[in-house]
Amino acid sequence: MKIKQLLAGIMPILDGDARKKQTAKAVLNGPNEHHGVLNIHRHDPNNVGDFYCAPHLYFPELHQKVLDIGDMRKTSAKIRDDWAKAVRTHDLIIGGGGLLNLPHFAQQMALFEALGSRGKKTVLWGPGHNDPAWNTFKTPAQYQIDLSKFGMVGLRDYSAPGTWVPCVSCLHPIFDQKFLPKHQYGVLMGKKSAQNKERQELLRDIPNSHNATDLHEMIQFIGSCETLVTDSYHAMYWALMMQRKVLVVPTTTKFLDFKYPVPITRFDSFKQDLKKAVQYDGLLEECRSINKNFAKKVFDYLSIDPVS
Repeated sequence: MKIKQLLAGIMPILDGDARKKQTAKAVLNGPNEHHGVLNIHRHDPNNVGDFYCAPHLYFPELHQKVLDIGDMRKTSAKIRDDWAKAVRTHDLIIGGGGLLNLPHFAQQMALFEALGSRGKKTVLWGPGHNDPAWNTFKTPAQYQIDLSKFGMVGLRDYSAPGTWVPCVSCLHPIFDQKFLPKHQYGVLMGKKSAQNKERQELLRDIPNSHNATDLHEMIQFIGSCETLVTDSYHAMYWALMMQRKVLVVPTTTKFLDFKYPVPITRFDSFKQDLKKAVQYDGLLEECRSINKNFAKKVFDYLSIDPVS
């Protein structure tokens, strides 16, 4: 028996999965009410991509209407109770970020599916699959939730059914700035890679950064590179919108279902693949147009009056 399961049997409060089940039960056993809308995503200021991938940041109609999907499993009973009440009493916009097919968020997504099947208004806005088993991925993507139970679906995965809705972070005004490249290539690491000492040593003499800085530093670094090599989804996405050449080092399936394919490489051999790096024109304008059009449909579905 795993230590986690043993501890859960003695003190369920120590088991995150048990806490999520308890919170889900509280949501499903309570009344389903409508007191406005909340945008649920991984509201984590220590992960730049997760933090900036949410619609509430870009539309005044959703300003400060945010709930962290991670609070479902907090050790604080008050935080979990407040989370359950908020979910129970609001319509929900879920996304963006890699919330689908990831075990860490499986119970949350199953809960939102169940609420949708009970008639709660639910919108998937820009989330995508994030399965660690990336080397067996095939399109069209298969999902561990029933997308038909949600009122509106717009995923960042191009092979998904319904409307393709790329990450809403494209609406951030920082992408209107122009940057002059200083490096032929650079590496931007995700959080786990940045904590890997062997990888740090491997890339020591190569211009590099990571996604646990801040948005401005991250964008400035991307802009300083002619070609970006990364294992961060949003670094890939933002570099493409900035018309940089890109190679990806996949860690999950999230890299493999973008509308515009990006070649795969490895950190220890990417220099051999630099000629394969791709660059696309017009992506920023396309992504912004899609999100603005999707927003109009979402606000109509949720009966949200537009802010002039």
